[in-house]
Formats: sequence, structure tokens, C-alpha cells
Amino acid sequence: MQPERPIDRLLRTMAKLRDPDGGCPWDLEQDFSTIAPYTIEEAYEVADAIDRGDLHALKDELGDLLLQVVFHAQMAREQGAFGFDDVAEAISEKMVRRHPHVFGEASFADAEEQTRNWEQIKRAEREAAGEADTSALAGISRGLPEWQRAVKLQSRAARTGFDWPGPEPVIAKLHEEIEEVRAEFARGDVAANRERLEDEIGDLLFVAANLARHAKVDVGAALRRANLKFERRFRAMEQLAEADGTPLPMLDLAAQEAYWERAKRRERGQPD
Repeated sequence: MQPERPIDRLLRTMAKLRDPDGGCPWDLEQDFSTIAPYTIEEAYEVADAIDRGDLHALKDELGDLLLQVVFHAQMAREQGAFGFDDVAEAISEKMVRRHPHVFGEASFADAEEQTRNWEQIKRAEREAAGEADTSALAGISRGLPEWQRAVKLQSRAARTGFDWPGPEPVIAKLHEEIEEVRAEFARGDVAANRERLEDEIGDLLFVAANLARHAKVDVGAALRRANLKFERRFRAMEQLAEADGTPLPMLDLAAQEAYWERAKRRERGQPD
């Protein structure tokens, strides 16, 4: 008798958790919409482990993400829609179909040509599925994080030739958008002007995402790095202030900024 495969054990475990006769009450209460936020969260946990270079954590986080796939597949199986094997078979077929240069006779000059072919195949798949949207922007999910959706919209538009020729005009546009935001703040009443500020700040962020795209920098990775940097320096500020005998919240902004500069210097190996 062959030993049970780990994936089979996981599928059996999930089925047991969802069993109305003796399963877990919490798991039984869930549906696709309640589990979706956990799926997104686990994907970010995977990205965080990769950012930290922690392969042990990555193993655990990938397991957590796989559990989300198994959870959704189990709920679909209960409804008679599909099961985990159907999910695995569908993605296998898709990968073969979208890589004719690997599994077929096609050949491409470079990665750019292969990417164009990938998009053509996806467009054909959408048409075969009966989708009527023929726009170059068709098929970009509205469920993506907005920064990621912004980059995808820009990339798709760029393939039609609608794009800045380089980073310099994007930087000029960024300055223009900053001035427009400044003008909205100058109107005075922020609460009454919230909708216009949201509009202008949205334009500013959209252009910033475009700049990242021209730099071939992943917006999410760049923002995660900025977040980690801020957290690291802020924690150092707290420690420095505590060591000097005054909790950070007790200090005015000028004193706090002085600790911020000290934290930056220490991070760079410079003397206080």
C-alpha cells in the first residue's frame, strides 16, 4: 500500500473540517466571500516572507496559501461545481495553452514578443468564453489592489502606443499633479473639499505608479520597502527616546524629528 500523499492528506483534512457531522463550527460557517480576505492576506504573507529572505517562513506561508485554495475548492465541491483536481487540471491546461513555445512548435525572438503572444492567447480565450469586451483593457480584474490595477491599465495602454516616451515627462507630470494637490489644499476647508482632493491625490498616485513602471520597479515591493524602512526607523526613535528617559509621545514634533535623524544616522553607521 502506497503512503498517502501530503496533498491528499490536506484535502481529506479540509473535508473533515467542513463535515456537518463533527466538523469545525467556524469552518462550516464560512463561504467564498468570507474566506476571500484571508486568501488575499495569505498572499501578502508569502510576499513578506520573500522580502525578508526567510525560507522557513516561506514554506509555512505557502502552506497557508495552499490551504486557501483547498478551502475554496472544498466549498465548490460541496456545491457540485468543481473540485481541487479540476482546479489543478484547468491551470495545467492553461499553462500548456499559453506556452506554445515550450509545449508546441512556436518560437519567439524575445520575452517581449512572447508577452504579446500571451496577451493574444488570453484575448482569444475571452472571446471563446463569449466576452464581448474587445478593449485593450479587457480582462483586468477589478478585484486587484488598486496600485496593481493602475500598473496593469498603464501597461495594456502602452502596448497600443499610448505611453510616455520615458521617465522625464512622467516626472514632469508628477510635479504638475503635486501642484494641483497643493492648490486643492489651498482652498482651505479640507472636509468640504474631500472629493476634489481624493480626485487629485488619485491622479498623483496614478502618475507615481506610472513612474515606477518606467523604472521597472514593482510598486508593491517599493511600498513594502518604504513601510519596512519607516517601521524600523520609528522603532529606533522610540528606543532612543526611552533610553534618554522621555517617552516619544511626550516630546514635541521638533524633538521627535531630531530622534528621527538620529535613527537615520545610526542606520547608516554614522555617529550621533
